[in-house]
Amino acid sequence: MAGILAWFWNERFWLPHNVTWADLKNTEEASFPQAEDLYLAFPLAFCIFMIRLVFERFIAKPCALGLNVQANGPQKAQPNAILEKVFTAITKHPDEKRLEGLSKQLDWDVRSIQRWFRQRRNQEKPSILTKFCESMWKFTFYLYIFTYGVRFLKKTPWLWNTRQCWNGYPYQPLMPDLHYYYIVELSFYWSLMFSQFTDVKRKDFSIMFTHHIVTVTLISFSYVTNLTRVGALTLCLHDSADILLEAAKMANYCKCQKLSDLLFLMFAIVFIISRLGIYPLWILNTMLFELYEALGNFPALWFFNTLLIVLQVLHCLWSYLIIKSAYKAISRGKAGKWNPLHVAKDDRSDVESSSDEDDSVPRSNNPHNTTTTNGTSGANGTNGYLTGSTCSEDH
Repeated sequence: MAGILAWFWNERFWLPHNVTWADLKNTEEASFPQAEDLYLAFPLAFCIFMIRLVFERFIAKPCALGLNVQANGPQKAQPNAILEKVFTAITKHPDEKRLEGLSKQLDWDVRSIQRWFRQRRNQEKPSILTKFCESMWKFTFYLYIFTYGVRFLKKTPWLWNTRQCWNGYPYQPLMPDLHYYYIVELSFYWSLMFSQFTDVKRKDFSIMFTHHIVTVTLISFSYVTNLTRVGALTLCLHDSADILLEAAKMANYCKCQKLSDLLFLMFAIVFIISRLGIYPLWILNTMLFELYEALGNFPALWFFNTLLIVLQVLHCLWSYLIIKSAYKAISRGKAGKWNPLHVAKDDRSDVESSSDEDDSVPRSNNPHNTTTTNGTSGANGTNGYLTGSTCSEDH
């Protein structure tokens, strides 16, 4: 194991020429980032996770109920042992052949069976109340950490001149405020990975889980290699748009459509300016050119730059999708019914709905059987705020 760790943390890869890990050990005069500091993120992540549970239960939920956010989930499917067995053990999306077989077995028409499976799938998706509480928690955290980051960074010289990020690098003492900022951000992303196992699972679970792993990896390695100055700039820049996105989602869940439209428009503007303008001119420029001019080339530089460029490609893709979805919504006169990052079909959608099905109970294939066992309707607008829409507003 010692040999593997020595190979992985090879100084010739991670550090500039003629610099060793021994040079970055803490002394009485100065403290530097240490790999052992990252262990602090685990107990802090657990604390953040517990704070979230308390926050959502005693703060976010009462706020949601006070704002008349819908507390009930989608309409539940009628209990049926045969269909439930197919749903849990075989498939949640039966094909035409299986639908016809079930139709003959149950004496239901195919359309009723399709509706049952749709309602059953909707039962596993989070309610609007749950999504509001989640957004309010993220909004609160992003607002706090962004405010803290701005207050800290505005006092630093590298905010106004990114070349200062490399003045004396890597022998830059770690400031207590910067250490706190980095560890809290890292802990938050660890807590998001924890919460994914307790939250209602969405279709993009694996994608989001992978995203959080990549984020944690980038934060951790940039901390160990003392790239904390440019890392802090990157974190603060990305948090700015997330605040507005979560605020827009909360307004949408409260059915404050005009406010949601305005907040999403502000989010789109801030996102595009920060990710397509400031990020390449500020972050990429200093990493690709200013760091190279100051210290020359070393392997870890290309490791970080490759990931940052991949991030910029994603920024371009997301910006395109935001503009496209907003344009479509406005051109159709349905401003607000957009989905900023999943235009065609939201993998985290609230419910599946159908505009041509008003009945919520099965109908027998027998033409003489015209009675129903449940008079409620809800195939159209089943979650209380979607009507005839195939994708939700949630991101």
